Amino acid sequence: MSIVFVCGNHPRHAYIARCLAKTGKLAYVIIEQREQFLPKAPAHIEESLRTLFDHHFSERERVENDSFGAVQWPDVPSLSIGVTELNSQPVIDIIKQHATDLLISYGCHKLSQELLDSAPKHKWNCHGGLSPWYKGAITHFWPSYMLEPQMTGMTVHQLSNQLDAGAIIHQCTAPLVRGDTLHMLAARAVIALGEELPQLAELAISSDAIPSQPQTSNGMLWRASQWQPHHLPLIYQHYQDAIVDAYLDGKLTQKAPQLFRQF
Repeated sequence: MSIVFVCGNHPRHAYIARCLAKTGKLAYVIIEQREQFLPKAPAHIEESLRTLFDHHFSERERVENDSFGAVQWPDVPSLSIGVTELNSQPVIDIIKQHATDLLISYGCHKLSQELLDSAPKHKWNCHGGLSPWYKGAITHFWPSYMLEPQMTGMTVHQLSNQLDAGAIIHQCTAPLVRGDTLHMLAARAVIALGEELPQLAELAISSDAIPSQPQTSNGMLWRASQWQPHHLPLIYQHYQDAIVDAYLDGKLTQKAPQLFRQF
């Protein structure tokens, strides 16, 4: 009975790995080296946007370090790889040998069908967004930008060849806490899943089949190319990074998300 976790190398990914390790069944962690966590602002943007850009990403780094601590991996075998090695034969061999109950991914690039086929039982992805409304990329940013911070959450879904399209296994949302900024809200969503993930993984180990919900309703697939520094003034200048407070004060449309959950 064992689990293999394929993930990125950012603080939130290491945190979820530690949560999975609490099951005592985590056999292997495959860590994809992702893009620089503190990106450089585009050279062509005006100075005011550059300032917001730098603030946005430095705040992400600060909040993730505060919320998840230093990048620390559980004491299990691991393999560090680049994106070109993600679907390589050595990785497939690890999946075949160790993912006897659950292959679970979070924050890595797309896994090949050959790799997915090498895992005999459950194959899940942790998505940082509520599907189907927020599929794709940067989906802890868009709910606040769309003035619905209550839609900031996590979706565990079956892995498939289509991006964030597999049947939903479990969802959770970030609690709305007065004073939270956009990045604090995002961190709370990851923590909420981390608290529930060991119990969810135990369900995978003990069950051959788990109830799921097909993604049949209309949603939105957000692409990384849609995000621009020009989106930042709404968050940081108009709302002063206090969109959670605006929602709690009834200044934004009140709409509760409809979640699919195992417990």
